[in-house]
Amino acid sequence: MKENIIDCFIDLGKLFNDLGLNTSYEDSNKNCSKDEYQKFNEVINSHKASNPWFTEKYIRKSILSLASMCHKNELNSFISDYNIGQKSTNRIAIIMAGNIPLVGFHDFLCVLLSGNHAKIKLSSDDKILLPLFLNFLSDKYPFFKNKYEFVNSKMKDVDAVIATGSDNSNLYFKKYFGHLPHIFRKNRTSIAVISENESKNNLQKLGDDIFDYYGRGCRNVTHLLVHDSFEMNNFFESIVSHGDIINHNKYGNNYDYNRAIHLMNQIPILDNNFVLLRESKDLFSPLAMIHYHRYKNMNEVNEYIELNKDFIQVKVGDANGFTPFGIAQNPSLSDFADKIDTMKWLLSIK
Repeated sequence: MKENIIDCFIDLGKLFNDLGLNTSYEDSNKNCSKDEYQKFNEVINSHKASNPWFTEKYIRKSILSLASMCHKNELNSFISDYNIGQKSTNRIAIIMAGNIPLVGFHDFLCVLLSGNHAKIKLSSDDKILLPLFLNFLSDKYPFFKNKYEFVNSKMKDVDAVIATGSDNSNLYFKKYFGHLPHIFRKNRTSIAVISENESKNNLQKLGDDIFDYYGRGCRNVTHLLVHDSFEMNNFFESIVSHGDIINHNKYGNNYDYNRAIHLMNQIPILDNNFVLLRESKDLFSPLAMIHYHRYKNMNEVNEYIELNKDFIQVKVGDANGFTPFGIAQNPSLSDFADKIDTMKWLLSIK
């Protein structure tokens, strides 16, 4: 059965790749009908009517990232690290976030690969895409429809819980599910370390880490650690290609609001007309704003990271152990959220 599940996700990965690249049906893998393929594209193209943050560009980017996870070699290599074997099937509740398209897919994938049953509570902000693709798999592989269910009411009859939400949501999670085996994820963000002579190429890639998905994900960089002698104009010049982001209505409203608040309160900011920079050691920054602070040596960087380690998702930079510039939003299968090995945890549930 494990192999059958992998076959399902391999097929889905091929579809994700075609849709992510916006390939014509004639040039696609043709693992669905032409009418189905047209329907997928229509949903992707029109989804912003349901959620303005989910533009075609970023739905396709998210799908393309997931396609790499669902590659045959990646999946086989991933599961080879675990002793799955025969085990009793547990009912795993997955309470998904809705900040990025299909952000809960990795949890769903792990639940099924570990031999468990998924009970999914979708975010109201992302309630269309996952059912669309899981229905595709269920139609193609009838056994697959028994591996999951969507729950619209109160979550009941579950053996364990994976829940992602805000700090306030976590109070709810703890109240109702704290007695069960659980992974509760709350607010995190990401940082980048800019060296004294950071290359223009790296700074351009950093723009993707900051602005992809309009900066709404925990893997988006919201705080910069900038070397004392680095000239900030080099950063602004390198990210100018992202200037069109200001034309997105909801992002632009956040930019205007934060700019007005800081100007009225006479708080110093740097402004390039589409993103604000404020010098502050605060890790989290408002949308359309980046916090930054200066450092003199890596000891200061490491001290800051240690102080905030429970709230940092990704560290971007050139140092050992850091994620290279430009790929913060392209995690591999083994890049687990909050550094918790979801597969190991799922397999440990009795």
